[in-house]
Amino acid sequence: MKYLSLLLFMLFINCKSEDTPKTPEALWQDYIATYPEHSTDVIPDADFFHNNEADANRLGQLILAGKKRAGSSLYSLYRKYEMDLPQPGKMQIVTDFDGNALALIETIEIDTVPFNQISAAYAAKDMGTEDEALKKWKKAHWDFFESFLSEMGDKPSGDMLIVCEQFKKVWPE
Repeated sequence: MKYLSLLLFMLFINCKSEDTPKTPEALWQDYIATYPEHSTDVIPDADFFHNNEADANRLGQLILAGKKRAGSSLYSLYRKYEMDLPQPGKMQIVTDFDGNALALIETIEIDTVPFNQISAAYAAKDMGTEDEALKKWKKAHWDFFESFLSEMGDKPSGDMLIVCEQFKKVWPE
């Protein structure tokens, strides 16, 4: 009975610790403990995908599961704010909406493509599903870009340039 109680206690502690939110710094420390060759690298930026809690948390879980492997943004914003496009090799810590670290991703490819020329293969990587991926991608991104651009007094168009960032999840493995 004594051993059973100890075993149950240990199982409870282990299950509880898996649900404990992790800071971006803690996730980075776990990564460099396994890959010490990165121990002198600067900790990557940490951020969530999308602009609301439900979508940010859903997309974070898709990235964590390895299903979402791309992200799309407006090229015009990079120009407006004089920002450099992401480059292959760039790492980012993906968080949920509350800033809890979920995964470390690395950019592997960047393309700039007109909205109306996005491929079904790319859409599947961005949406995290192959089920009507291009149709879903176009609807979700048109609605999002339309809402965003209207705040700036602009409108989306079929030829607006999209920054297509493909990435791989590198941590946790």
